[in-house]
Amino acid sequence: MTLHLAVALDGAGWHPAAWREASARPEAIFSARYWAALVAEAERGLLDFVTIEDSLSLQSTLLDGPDGRADQVRGRFDAVLLAARLAPLTSRIGLVPTATTTHTEPFHVAIGIATLDHVSGGRAGWRPQISARSTEAAHFGRRPFPRLDGSFSIDDEHVRALFEEAADAVEVVRRLWDSWEDDAEIRDLATGRFIDRDKLHYIDFAGRFFSVRGPSITPRPPQGQPVVTALAHARLPYEFAAGGADVVYVTPHSADQARAIVEEVRQLSAELRVFADLVVFLGDDAAERKARLDGLDGTELRSDAAIFTGTPEELAELLLQWRRAGIEGFRLRPGALPYDLEAITRGLTAELRGRGVFRRSYEATTLRGLLGLPRPASRYAEVS
Repeated sequence: MTLHLAVALDGAGWHPAAWREASARPEAIFSARYWAALVAEAERGLLDFVTIEDSLSLQSTLLDGPDGRADQVRGRFDAVLLAARLAPLTSRIGLVPTATTTHTEPFHVAIGIATLDHVSGGRAGWRPQISARSTEAAHFGRRPFPRLDGSFSIDDEHVRALFEEAADAVEVVRRLWDSWEDDAEIRDLATGRFIDRDKLHYIDFAGRFFSVRGPSITPRPPQGQPVVTALAHARLPYEFAAGGADVVYVTPHSADQARAIVEEVRQLSAELRVFADLVVFLGDDAAERKARLDGLDGTELRSDAAIFTGTPEELAELLLQWRRAGIEGFRLRPGALPYDLEAITRGLTAELRGRGVFRRSYEATTLRGLLGLPRPASRYAEVS
């Protein structure tokens, strides 16, 4: 059985000082060529998909607001637009950009991801993300948010409301993807009919946060429903993922914790694919490289996900151990780019392939196909 592997791409890598690595290309981070090379490398390694990080504020070491630091990467591209630029340069790997739900209309997200699915030939996904920071809300000026501080909790009423809003946003997006039936486009020259208007549907969604009539302006995506993924660390985001996602990224720090998390998620959903996130530094000198970057940054790297330093062989052993605990796939966060990405695509995949648990070629042309997810029928076609 194939082990699913994805990589999370962000700037120069997941270590704040990664841009100062000898192999880094900080002068190219804000270029399409830089990102195209990273995704081409991931596809060369036969990975399932890449995710592209995004947010509505500059990166910061503070929970809420700028930190004034000038020695770390600041700034990023719009993830959905970047994915659309990369799609024609790739052929098999999935592209999963992040797009926030809090200050973004779901109609815009729906047509953006649907367009990405069309231009990629069925390889699009989406990672919805909430935006709880007051400094991000200030960019839009529509509603004031409380400033997050040390007392911040995932169970705060403010955060819970944002997850409820996100759940509604995902539901709206999914309905809009279904609002065109698969054969709604006729293109009949003889009759002069381009579409069958009876196969375009109003979604008539009315909820606490959104009221959206539809239909979408973009025809149904090739996958029917592009893959929705979610990062989750606790019960509330687990519930959010179970309610609307296909894949959840969890952050265990041991095999025992992985097993417990999988059991909790399975109580909420039997269909959700469970991936584990890991920050990775690979190679015989991985610990030394990480220590050097820690020194340059002035502090030891901390992360919500477990941090691995070691060889590809050692990482393969860890992945298989966590797999026995119920984890179905992994989203690896390269500590430094492109160094650790290449160690994943060339070293780790070869090791896993030698153990008979990783593909030798792509077996499907769509992201849903790679993940073993069926293509769903339009909910509106089923009742029409």
